[in-house]
Amino acid sequence: MYFTIKAVIRELLLPPTGLLIMAIAGALLRAARPRLGAILLALGLGSLWLLSTPIVADAVSRMVERYPPLDLSKPTDARAIVILGGGGQRIFAPEFQGPEADFELLERLSYGAYVERATRLPILVSGTPEETMAMRESLWRDFAVPTRWVEDQSRDTYENARFSARILSGAGVRCVILVTSSTHEYRAVQEFRDAGLEVVPAPAGVSSPRESGALRLVPRPVALVRAHLAFYELVGEQARRLQAALGVRERFDRKATGAL
Repeated sequence: MYFTIKAVIRELLLPPTGLLIMAIAGALLRAARPRLGAILLALGLGSLWLLSTPIVADAVSRMVERYPPLDLSKPTDARAIVILGGGGQRIFAPEFQGPEADFELLERLSYGAYVERATRLPILVSGTPEETMAMRESLWRDFAVPTRWVEDQSRDTYENARFSARILSGAGVRCVILVTSSTHEYRAVQEFRDAGLEVVPAPAGVSSPRESGALRLVPRPVALVRAHLAFYELVGEQARRLQAALGVRERFDRKATGAL
């Protein structure tokens, strides 16, 4: 229930849903409160338009990207690569006759495979059972890269870190290269460090111009997706700090493991 409520609140607040709710509220208030209704309607639709433009979406994305691309020419103390789930998957893709990672998750896997070829370090994938099944299949089928460990019980980044740390500690691994989306990397690094691991950040999908010229000013669905993910991390990082300060997740974790 905790994770369901968290997901519902998140989607209601973030664009596009939050902005659409604002615009609808403005339209409904036009008769009773014309001035307030007009302001809400203009803010909702105007913000939705702006966040759908690549130039604004990329600027918001850069706000939450804290780490540069990993320099693979520099040595590290890492003994494993951790690839985080997230970004969607298909349980059964007819063209592959099996599970397949969707776009954002596939971007993480593609970069994780690239890092594996450069370092020859073993890979741990972390996520839900559905995510990790698609991740293992995609890594082997698409990149010929094996998966050493599978952590398939986590439902958020906090659990990704805690459950992965348990597996890796048992294998004697203390330092990892952490692969996830560039906008998610900072929050993920904090969680993994709090779980007791040393982390080498390896962000995937680092911001770079995807459109050029006048197209950067024209609303596009893919730009709105980028803006959504960036705002998700802006909200998620504040929620992480608040929950850490209150000890909410730790209490939930103890209850789940029967410690209370």
